[in-house]
Amino acid sequence: MKLRNLSNCAGTLLLLGTALISIPAFAAPHRDSPFERLRKGLELPEKYLTSSKANNGNRLKAQNPYTPDYRDPLDKAVDSVGDDLDPLPYRNGLGASVLGPWNKDRSRTNPDLIRPPSTDHGNMANMRWSFADSHVRIEEGGWTRQTTVRELGTSTELAAVNMRLDKGAIRELHWHKEAEWAYVLEGSVRVTALDYEGGNFIGDTNKGDLWYFPSGVPHSLQGLAPNGSEFLLIFDNGRFSEESTFILTDWLAHTPKSVIAENFHLDPEVFKHLPPSEKYIFQGSGLPGSIEDERPSGKNAKKSKYQFTHKMLDQEPIKTSGGAVRITDSKNFPISKTVAAAHVTIEPGALREMHWHPNADEWSFFLRGRARVTIFAAEGTARTFNYVPGDVGIVPRNMGHFVENIGDEPIEMLEVFRADEFRDFSLFQWMGETPKKLVIDHLFPNDKEAGEKFWNEVKDANKDPVTKFRSDGEEFSGQESGDL
Repeated sequence: MKLRNLSNCAGTLLLLGTALISIPAFAAPHRDSPFERLRKGLELPEKYLTSSKANNGNRLKAQNPYTPDYRDPLDKAVDSVGDDLDPLPYRNGLGASVLGPWNKDRSRTNPDLIRPPSTDHGNMANMRWSFADSHVRIEEGGWTRQTTVRELGTSTELAAVNMRLDKGAIRELHWHKEAEWAYVLEGSVRVTALDYEGGNFIGDTNKGDLWYFPSGVPHSLQGLAPNGSEFLLIFDNGRFSEESTFILTDWLAHTPKSVIAENFHLDPEVFKHLPPSEKYIFQGSGLPGSIEDERPSGKNAKKSKYQFTHKMLDQEPIKTSGGAVRITDSKNFPISKTVAAAHVTIEPGALREMHWHPNADEWSFFLRGRARVTIFAAEGTARTFNYVPGDVGIVPRNMGHFVENIGDEPIEMLEVFRADEFRDFSLFQWMGETPKKLVIDHLFPNDKEAGEKFWNEVKDANKDPVTKFRSDGEEFSGQESGDL
């Protein structure tokens, strides 16, 4: 009897549980998503298969590469952002799912950290930082944030500040121990400076323009119409801090007014309303007039004979098979003695060729596109990093590397160096400039047929800084790459 009652109770509970589950208010959370399946190491059904891009930009149906059964012995790039994929640590039968906390957004922008190429090996310091992770200082009419050796430990040679000035906002009169190089990201900026010989400079800069102020040169910046400006500042010391700037109002606030009065030959009462502390960034009383209207006209005032600004994007580009390059250094921007730079465009499917820089670390800033970069550090050490707009990359001098466009839009990037001239060595060119027998003995001692194919490709020693492989035999007929 007791057993029958227990059986009836169990049946009742089972029916009740079934009824409750069938009620929408008590429905269990949906767990059959691609991400949940992959986390658990389960196969993806056909409906979850996604696409990957072919070299010509078309999309082909392909298996999700972040699954246990996926195989790719060539370590091809995957655009997890463009293909809307969630990277997971599976590679050629190795790896496992993720069970713990997981930042999907971060993983998508760093697919080659989640699943590194099989060629990565050894330990390497971090070579990537995003300005999105930098502290923002907010001021009247603008803001600023910086990436220095404190944020990115490998950024020892250069530091950077990303600054925004609204229409009419002023970065007050100041100077630095370090030289300042700048690239205008958007908008227009009025710059002023005093040179070492007492000459004044006033210039207007727009998107893609540069300015350079040597160490100690006093200067100011002001956003112009209609929306002010945003720009990237580079300083030739990784330990630079924007907080260590020498600022006019800060100096006067910490100088006795009797001394100020004596210095400017005026009564101390004139200075009783000076700002009590630095202004740093502040909203001006209005937009400045034309350069000629604003130029000092006192008896001893004189115009500087130096050119502190340069129109980088107006330079004729060096056209390559996969993009374009513009180089600005002391050869065509003479005052820029400590900073050299290249503006590089890499088309989809193209590669900033394998190369290295002998005279300085490369400090890169990504303006557009999605990239992967593998850095070879000798001693069997290599590490791959991914970059998206707003990211900073470091490649120490003499370390071999490439920049591959893994997305569906052009990469636009700046390569910046603490040097007076831009210099790099091309692996492709080096092979063609080396005796054939020596090259084949190194790379193809047991495969003469492959050696002949390789030599026929490199023998003309063509330097193609941004290269794109054309499997149909089409040859590039663009501008020669010159001294690059």
